Parts: sequence; structure tokens; C-alpha cells
Amino acid sequence: MRRTKIVCTLGPSSRGPHQIDRLIDCGMNVARLNLSHGTHDEHAVAFGRVREEARRKGRPVGVLFDLAGPKVRVGRFPSGRVELVVGEVVALVPGDDDTVGDARTIPVSYPTLGAEVRLGDPVLLADGMLRLEVVEARPGETRCLVVDGGALGDHQGVHLPGGVRASGVSDKDLEDIAWGRDLGADFFAISFVRSAEDVVRARAVAGDVPLIAKIERAHAVSALEQIADEADGLMVARGDLGVELGPEKVPLVQKHAIEVANERGKVVIVATEMLESMKTSPRPTRAEASDVANAVLDGADALMLSGETATGRYAAEAVATMVRIIEEVESSARYRARRDPPQLDLAISTNAIAHAAVVAQHAMRLGVIAVFSDSGATARLLSDYRPDARIAALTTRPEICRRLALYWGVEPLISDRREDTDGMIAEAEARLLAAGMVKPGDEIVLTMGVPVGASSNLLKIHRVGG
Repeated sequence: MRRTKIVCTLGPSSRGPHQIDRLIDCGMNVARLNLSHGTHDEHAVAFGRVREEARRKGRPVGVLFDLAGPKVRVGRFPSGRVELVVGEVVALVPGDDDTVGDARTIPVSYPTLGAEVRLGDPVLLADGMLRLEVVEARPGETRCLVVDGGALGDHQGVHLPGGVRASGVSDKDLEDIAWGRDLGADFFAISFVRSAEDVVRARAVAGDVPLIAKIERAHAVSALEQIADEADGLMVARGDLGVELGPEKVPLVQKHAIEVANERGKVVIVATEMLESMKTSPRPTRAEASDVANAVLDGADALMLSGETATGRYAAEAVATMVRIIEEVESSARYRARRDPPQLDLAISTNAIAHAAVVAQHAMRLGVIAVFSDSGATARLLSDYRPDARIAALTTRPEICRRLALYWGVEPLISDRREDTDGMIAEAEARLLAAGMVKPGDEIVLTMGVPVGASSNLLKIHRVGG
């Protein structure tokens, strides 16, 4: 059974019912809706399709709403793109997504740009492929020399090394959070986080919906521990991170971010260009396969596909390929012999029970740990300890079932509420047998709260049917 989960971005190649059905069949655990593109109505349709296909298949599939953040973008051009020529001077002027520019005057969605840059500052376009240098800056216009030229397309990104001054959570983001929360989002990903305060600002609107802080700015790397303490998880968003820090720094930042998340019992996702060539090819490069494998070995909870599934020609094949790589790594002796999981310093009964359950399972070589977890807390802690048993998380709440689909090794199951311990044990047996996770006579580790509804405080070695 695959432990590392897969997040798939929905887009033109994958947001139809048939395509979503195929993604789920191939191994998608969480669908990502990128709010940087499209309208609320378009995303609501895709959201509904994910819910319907998951319901039809009886599979828990979460939906992650990825906020736009203060991303700076160019406007658009009459033919969809312009060519920037090395040695020429272009003017960056205030505009929005609908403002039309040309090869000499480029609209940019950041009105205070001229006040925030200085002579000689670099301005990077198109994910860092094009490089400009500021030669004159004043309110309303920033003139730049083209240092590295090439094609610039509609709405491509503008990057200022060091980042923009704006908060990582814009007013539009707060509006999107309120809308997504009411629709039923399972997670929000906060783009361009600068500090823990950005997470606090988002949480005031998100309520109990988990928040994933995207690490893609130098500010975020410097405040990584504080951000991880405040957020429910981290995403290593390697695209903008590589533009800002340089690609040579990304691998070590990725490893450090995974360690920081694991030490705190927080979920961590590795994202961007994992199987980039599969946008146009039915097979990945060897380097991409190694990249996926290394993220699994590093201890990521989940890996994310972006353009591969959103706009690529081989969306389902990319998911199936990622599944095969993950399964190959997880079945290896190297993976099984990896470092011991962190010992979480949490003085609460759920952590003590989770740790004891993993110790008992390992000592007795049992194949399943079953946990009743209506809040999901104990199941998440079990995931953090990375047991070599399957984790069956039984919950009466559909939203918790979907959220647990993101966590390493957790197999969420909807259960009925029982009023006493005997009823809960019978419910666990019935659900595990129906899911094919056990057979009569198997021994399992079972944890629950007594009385019913309490935090986990009971651990039992139970014989199924005994």
C-alpha cells in the first residue's frame, strides 16, 4: 500500500468528470484548485465534480484551494506574447490582467513598483527566464534594460529578488478564503508567506480549515520554524523559491523544510516540476524520477503535480508514473532502514497513545493500527511516527475523512457513531473487514477515547473476531 500521497492540480487537461475519474483511479488523493487562474464559478464546478466522482467511487479525496497571494504579473499582449530584445529598454507601468501592452511598454500588476526598486536592481520575468535591470525608477514608470531576452507571454510572473513589501495574504485572498470555506474547502494553501503573522491573518477567516504555508520566499526560509509552528503544514513551492534564492539552494531548503515539518508533527508537501517533461512526453526523465524518489526518501507526506495534470497531455499517466516511483522507493530496504521518526515533544494523551501504539505494533509485528479519531488529531500523530503498519483512521465526520487523505500512510474510513466501547470495537471490525484490511483472527492495535467522544486515552491489542 502506497504511503506517500499525491496532490493533482486541476486545469484544462483534467477538470472534466472523465478526467477527474481517471485521476482518482490512477492515485490522486487531493485535488488542487489554483485560484491564481479562473473564476469562482469555474472552480465551483470543478469542486463539485471532484466531490461527485469521489462519492461515486467511495473514495476520500480532499480539495486544496491554492490562494493567489500577492503575485505580480504582466498584463496581456495583442498576439499573446512579445519578444524582449537584449540591449533594448522597456517601461514597466501599472496595469492589471486586462491591460494591453507591447514590447516597449509592459503593464505590471504592482502599482508601487517604481517606489520599491532602485537603480541596478534586477527584475525577473517568466519564472526567471528573462532578466531586466532597472535604469530609471519613478512613480508610474520603471524603465529597465533587457539583460536576458526572449518571449514574454500574457500574465506571466514578475519577480523582484527580495520580494514585494505586500503581506503574503491579500484582501483578495481573504475573500477567496471566505468563499472557499463556505463552499467546503478541505485545505487552503497560502502563497508567498513572509511570516507567521500571514498565517494568523488567514486563520481569522479560514476557521478550522487547515492552512498550508507555501515556502517560496527568502523571508519564509528565514522564518521557517515560526511559520511551521503556526501553520498546519508546509508546501515547498520550488518554482518561485528557485527564482528568488537560485536553483542551487533549493535542494537543501527542501530537506530542511521537511525536517522542520516532521519535527513538529505537521504535514509537508513537495511541489513544482516533479515530472515536468510529462506535460508533453508519456515518460519522465531519469532526473525527474530521482527527484520524486528523493522527496519520498526525505520524508515528505505528499508530492504535488502542477502543470503535469493541469495542462499536460499525459495527466493520468503522470499520476500513474508517480505512483510507480513512490511504490518502488517505499518497498526498498533503503526506505525501510531510513532514520527513526522524530519523537514529538507533546505532553498530551493523544501523543502518548499514538507513540505507544507504534511501539506496540512494531514489537508485535502487527499489520494494522486502527484509530477512532473524530478530530483527526490522533491519526495525524500516528502518521508523524511513520509506523510500518497500515493506519486505519475511523471518523464519523466526512470533512475529517477527506482531510486525512493528505497524510502519509493514513487510510481514512467513515464510521458510524457507537455509544460504548464494545460498540466501537464491533464498528472497527466491520469497517476493517469490509475494506479488506484484516481477516478474522488477525491481531491489530486499536486506540480510542473512553468514554465515547473523549480524546484518545485507550490502547488495546485486539483479535479480530475474537
